[in-house]
Amino acid sequence: MSRFDEHGLRRFRARDGIIAVSIAALLLVLFAGATVRRAGEQMPPGVGRDVVLAVGKPAGWIADQLPLASVADHATSWLSPDPRLDARDAFTVATVTDARGGVPPVTPDAFDPAQLGARPAPKRRLRTLLVTGDSMSTPLDAEMGRLLAGKDVRVIREPHLGTGISKSFLVDWGQLSARQVSRDHPDAIVVFIGANEGFPMPGPDRRPVQCCGADWASVYANRVRRMVDTYRQNAKGRVYWIGLPAPRSRSRQRISRVVNQAVEVATQPWRRQARVIDTGAIFTPNGYRDAMTVNGTPSIVRQPDGIHLNETGSRLLATTLLQQIRQDFVY
Repeated sequence: MSRFDEHGLRRFRARDGIIAVSIAALLLVLFAGATVRRAGEQMPPGVGRDVVLAVGKPAGWIADQLPLASVADHATSWLSPDPRLDARDAFTVATVTDARGGVPPVTPDAFDPAQLGARPAPKRRLRTLLVTGDSMSTPLDAEMGRLLAGKDVRVIREPHLGTGISKSFLVDWGQLSARQVSRDHPDAIVVFIGANEGFPMPGPDRRPVQCCGADWASVYANRVRRMVDTYRQNAKGRVYWIGLPAPRSRSRQRISRVVNQAVEVATQPWRRQARVIDTGAIFTPNGYRDAMTVNGTPSIVRQPDGIHLNETGSRLLATTLLQQIRQDFVY
């Protein structure tokens, strides 16, 4: 140390160092106590996190009571190379909706536990099954009833022929779905509908929206979403919405494609309670076809109109549906 003494560089005592560190620690608490607390909260669990929080929590409380942190931020903001950000847009501000009030929240119901690799919920007993829709739901409803015969399951078959979600002059499915739930309280609901879609619907401004662009799809999806929310009965019910297999007619193919996309979008908030059955993967993976191999035998699966499934196709769909239902219920 003599060479430092020769040049007069050793001027401080150990006590001076302790005082300097104490002053720095005090300034850190006053100006950045909340930062210390936040750093501890973001650390992984362990002894290190516990130590930092033991200091950070009281330091953060002290900083919260004083305006010094805000003063320091404003005084040093010019040093930051980052653009100025609006605190109202922070993730921590958004609770039920975002800071601007326009983005709905994502809830746990939007995730199927099985797809997350989580342990599935305990299976419930299936007591009442509702099979409904337009003419697409026949003869599926009969096949479902046949396969569940003797299983102590009440199968309610309720097709409404000629109806559609985009045409409410025969029946309004918003009202009908509410009546079905209040009357029967079904545990599971199978919905197969879409043979009569493509009609104009009132948009948000009450003006008619023509099929089949994004505006029409959004109106249709909102109607489907209302139905799914009704059928799910505050998470008590399970909905199995059957997508449309491609029809033979090219004009109908366009409508069915938009309908299927709208259903996919509509059910996103409730993947835990709503399943979309992809019939295209079963019956029309490469475009329309009348026949396919069923149980090793070439079989016709569509009716002559090129839209509906026949008994063979409905039996195959019913078997696929029951495999899906068994993931949620016992019977």
